[in-house]
Amino acid sequence: MRTDRIFARLEQEPARPLTPPPGMSGTRKALFFTTLGFYAAVVAAVLTTSRLVRLDWRVMLFRPYKQWPELHAFLDYFVVLGQRGPTAVLVAAWLGWRSWRQRTLRPLLALGISLLLLNVTVGAAKLGMGREGPHYANRVGANEMFLTGDIFPSGHTANAVVTWGILAYLATTPRARRQLSVVAAVFALGVGATTVYIGTHWVSDVLLGWASGLLILLALPWFEPLLARVEAYLLGHWYRFRSAPAARPRSAGDRVPPVAGSPGAPKARPVTAPLPTAASHPGRAGDPRHHPPHTGRHPARADRSPTAPGGGRRPYGERTVSRTAPLGPRK
Repeated sequence: MRTDRIFARLEQEPARPLTPPPGMSGTRKALFFTTLGFYAAVVAAVLTTSRLVRLDWRVMLFRPYKQWPELHAFLDYFVVLGQRGPTAVLVAAWLGWRSWRQRTLRPLLALGISLLLLNVTVGAAKLGMGREGPHYANRVGANEMFLTGDIFPSGHTANAVVTWGILAYLATTPRARRQLSVVAAVFALGVGATTVYIGTHWVSDVLLGWASGLLILLALPWFEPLLARVEAYLLGHWYRFRSAPAARPRSAGDRVPPVAGSPGAPKARPVTAPLPTAASHPGRAGDPRHHPPHTGRHPARADRSPTAPGGGRRPYGERTVSRTAPLGPRK
């Protein structure tokens, strides 16, 4: 097993992928409007208490969870693949790694817009139609609409279609798209059938949940220009922030150097003139106490004290006795 390929997958790609995002082709538009018609037909069938409602009651009274009780333990865990919280965290972690590796924010932005559309459309339909679930049904054969329920369409089913289908939508190769489409279909169909088996949803709830999630996936190419503008805006601000670190605003903890003359500023040292050196007065190199020579001439004095070898006067104690003093010892 070659480990270099494994470690290469953990590094960033040298450039962003050149695969263009899916466009709204004629086939995609046809599938979108066909699914939209199916969505409207399911809602109309439930509102008119048609054969679809009678099928709902037959399956509910059949009680599949009592017919095959050995499947109950496994399906209780399998239905978690349709819950919004765990699946969104798992898929967001995977797409976050792909965003870092491919140097693009498109995977995370596509997931965010799809979950936003899911919450708005499915949530509005649930609250607007207010259908009761099988466990809270009031009258046999009734459609249980416009009451206090919120199960039409099935949120687990629609979420499974969107969160797992977005992986196939964002695939960069045809082979990966086919494989992920199969995985997403298995999860979406399995989660929908599991909710019917457990008894938390009618059959019509699951049908409308599949249609709701598929409509969101088919409509995503219409939002690609918006995703591109948002990505360019965010990356532009990020690059400007990284290229100009000195321009960031000062925070409260930053230390500002004191201005000269303020109470906290250090005192400036006085500038002193350099002492004269031997090079500046070559004639008096040994005597640093000398004064500059005068221009006038002074008469020579015979009684000047002899100087020291270095050119300076002798100390007071070493001066010679004056010539006018008497010679000999004092009495």
